[in-house]
Amino acid sequence: MGTIRVTPHIAIDERDLDERFVLASGPGGQNVNKVATAVQLRFDTHALADEVKTRLAKLAGRRLTDDGIVIITARQHRTQERNRADARARLFDLIRQAGVRPKKRKATRPTKASKERRIETKKVRGALKRTRTKRIED
Repeated sequence: MGTIRVTPHIAIDERDLDERFVLASGPGGQNVNKVATAVQLRFDTHALADEVKTRLAKLAGRRLTDDGIVIITARQHRTQERNRADARARLFDLIRQAGVRPKKRKATRPTKASKERRIETKKVRGALKRTRTKRIED
């Protein structure tokens, strides 16, 4: 037991990870109904910084419970060990993404040339459409 370094700035305690093994559907042959190979990985987000926690909540979506616990289910592989590694990798990926602070948007304005190009294309398009109309001459 110890800490797991997810990013240079984020480390989580291994005791915050709770793994439960459940029966899985899908590949497994005769063992599928006998051996619990699927992994339900639960991670309590209380140990994370507030800003990382809010970004993780947005990324996790419905995998985050009201209590602040992220639940990841892995059942793709036939063995517990591979499903366990898959679940951990997916959790650490989520935390890495949440650890990245989004860049602030700098407000910019369109250039005069780009405005003129836009107006010119609108004029050309409008002229093309005008040629398609039927004109009734009096």
